[in-house]
Amino acid sequence: MNLTILVGTMTGTAELVAEEIQTVLEADGQTAVIKLMDGLDAGVFEGEGPYLVVTSTYGQGDVPDNTRALMESLGRSRPDLSAVRYGIFALGDRTYSETFCLGGKQFDAMLQDLGARRIGEILMHDASAGTMPEEVALEWISGWLGLYEESLA
Repeated sequence: MNLTILVGTMTGTAELVAEEIQTVLEADGQTAVIKLMDGLDAGVFEGEGPYLVVTSTYGQGDVPDNTRALMESLGRSRPDLSAVRYGIFALGDRTYSETFCLGGKQFDAMLQDLGARRIGEILMHDASAGTMPEEVALEWISGWLGLYEESLA
């Protein structure tokens, strides 16, 4: 499996989560490539999958600044992503209940609208819960990979 981890971040937390996932997968003999979304366009989904979107929410429920070009490219070019399988690890803070993890939810809505198939549920990490997102990611990723493998059968 060649996992592509797409990272949307303002402060670096989502990148830290992606790095932890990459470390665990590579220790298990798998390949995981991290791509910060800075300057990416819809063509990023032309590669081998699966994809994991790790993104925070910023401001009033917006996607991080470094993801905007990709979101605009997907909306403009509207590629057929029916061959794409993906997961979402969304970072947010439940004290902002109306916008909690909205960055990840926006990515999910866009990808599904273009025909991509999400594997599993969106993992929504709550910064106010007192857990470290990278630790939650390490617990979550093996289950997500199992669901991905099942989806291939």
